[in-house]
Amino acid sequence: MAERDKELQLLEKRFAELADRAWQQNLFVFTGFLSLAEQEVLWRSAAKAGVHIELYGGMDGAERCMGRFGDPEEFGYEEPFPICAVKIEPLAEKFAENFSHRDFMGAILNLGIDRSTIGDICVEGKCAYVFCTSAMSVFLQETLEQVRHTKVRCVPVEKLEALPEKKLSYREEHVASLRCDGIVSAVWRLSRSQGQTLFSQKKVFVNGRLTENGSQMLKDGDTVSVRGFGKFIFRGEKNTTKKGRLVIGADLFV
Repeated sequence: MAERDKELQLLEKRFAELADRAWQQNLFVFTGFLSLAEQEVLWRSAAKAGVHIELYGGMDGAERCMGRFGDPEEFGYEEPFPICAVKIEPLAEKFAENFSHRDFMGAILNLGIDRSTIGDICVEGKCAYVFCTSAMSVFLQETLEQVRHTKVRCVPVEKLEALPEKKLSYREEHVASLRCDGIVSAVWRLSRSQGQTLFSQKKVFVNGRLTENGSQMLKDGDTVSVRGFGKFIFRGEKNTTKKGRLVIGADLFV
C-alpha cells in the first residue's frame, strides 16, 4: 500500500472517531483544514457513520476546508467554524518583491507548522490573505517576519466578509456534449485521452467530491477542481454552433 493511501486510511479512522464523539456527546466537532482528497475521505466517513457534516473554508469557493460534524437542527444551536484570516503585507511595499502563492506558502511552512492549520492563501498584489485556525492566527502575527527577502507583518482581518473576492476569468469553449471529461479537456486545452487520464488518476473533483466517471454530466453552477490545473465554475450551455457543437461557459479561478 502506498504511503499516501496509508495516510488516508488513518485519516478515515480518525474521522470515524470524531463522528462518534459528535454523536455521543451532542456537540460540534471540527477537523483541521482538508485537501480535496481528504474531504472525499471525510464524506465517506460521515456516510458510514450516518452523521451530518458541513464544509467551510472561510469564504465561498474555498478549496481547503474544515469539516464540522453535527447538525444544528438536531443540537438546537449553532457553532461557527473556528476560522480566522490574516493579511500578510510588506513593511515597505515600495521595495517589496513580487510574490507567488508558493512564496507565501513556503514562508509559512518553513515555520514548522502543521499544514492542517492553514487553509487557502489568496494572493492580492504584494500581499496575501491566509485562512487559518484561531491559534495559528496569533502564531503568524507573532512569528512570520519575512517572505523571501522582504520583511513583512501579519495583520488580523476583523471581518471575513471584507476580504477581496477571488478573481474569475470567463471563457467559452466548444464541446460535443456536457460530459465532464470533454469540458475539462476543452477548458484546459487537453486532448481527449489526456482529459480522460485525469479521471483515472483521481485528480478531478466536482463540487468537492472525487469523480472517476468522465461521462458525468455537468450542471450549471457546478464547481470543478483538477489537481495540478486549477478550478472553474461551469456556467452551462450558451449556444450551439452550425455544426451542432455546444458552446459552454466557464469561470476560471485566477
